[in-house]
Amino acid sequence: MKHILLVFTGGTIGSRAEHGTIDTDANAGFQLLRLFERHYADHGRIHFTCLRPVQILSENMHPNAWQHIIAGIESQDLSRFDGIIVTHGSDTLAYSAASFGIYFHGLNIPILLVSSNFPLEHQQANGLNNFICAVEFIRQQRQAGVFVPYQNPGQSMHVHIGTRLNSCQPLSSDFISVQSKPYMTFENGGLTPLHDLPPRHNPVSDLQNQFARLLLIKPYPGLNYSCFDLANVDAVLHDLYHSGTACASAQWSLANSLPAFCERCRQEGIPFYMAPAIKSAAAYSSTQQILDCGGKMIWNTSIESAYAKLGLAFASFTDIKTIDDFLSRNVAWEQV
Repeated sequence: MKHILLVFTGGTIGSRAEHGTIDTDANAGFQLLRLFERHYADHGRIHFTCLRPVQILSENMHPNAWQHIIAGIESQDLSRFDGIIVTHGSDTLAYSAASFGIYFHGLNIPILLVSSNFPLEHQQANGLNNFICAVEFIRQQRQAGVFVPYQNPGQSMHVHIGTRLNSCQPLSSDFISVQSKPYMTFENGGLTPLHDLPPRHNPVSDLQNQFARLLLIKPYPGLNYSCFDLANVDAVLHDLYHSGTACASAQWSLANSLPAFCERCRQEGIPFYMAPAIKSAAAYSSTQQILDCGGKMIWNTSIESAYAKLGLAFASFTDIKTIDDFLSRNVAWEQV
């Protein structure tokens, strides 16, 4: 018998479509269990303990909701369980997977986040298949960590490392891992690793179930930094173009220059970080200009994991050296 803690949080997998509107439904989670019993021959050997700490569509996700979910999980005697499954919507799935991956990096049982591209009653919904894969991952006693099983339409089922999952591709329901490298495939009931994972470091025992107030900025041509108010911001995280760059030129206006904005953050005492970028022997001149202005890079890490890690770091620690040491560590396979 395998004992699984099943945490319902809402999302499409926890929703119904009625009168042209999709919204969360308190009974949808139990519909998932009924479908599982109908399609999983050995369901009698799986025992679920169910929680519902929040019930929201995932576009409404907030770090405060992460705190409620984490608190709900930690309220249980986790030594009783072989694994944990969290049902979740797809819009913010990568951010939640990264947050739980970093926070629970020392947990000795697996956590799997399961979502669905359509409500479960839809004939093209992948939620049940994703859920069955999560159960099999726990049943086959795969390693501890946070993972996301997900089957893109028309493709094989993949298991992604939670801290390496990219947000859903625009105008589709497809998920890929960083560098298009998922952790496992799942076919015919078997899980096949695609690459090895290094041993995890000693856990950081003093992480708090809190998340700092971050300003996340995404680059685009013509971005005007004078639009941003830095009041009530603990740190700034700046997303980058795929080559690890952002506009460093003041040719068009000083308001478009990231080095100038970085200097403004320094003057106002707001720590400034950037991601994602691959650390290499050479960097573009624009990136080097920003680094020379005091910007710090969270190297080799997706923007979702950088956001989660930075939020936990600034909520848990007060010393900037401790924060930067934590950010440089590969605590949950987030660094590629």
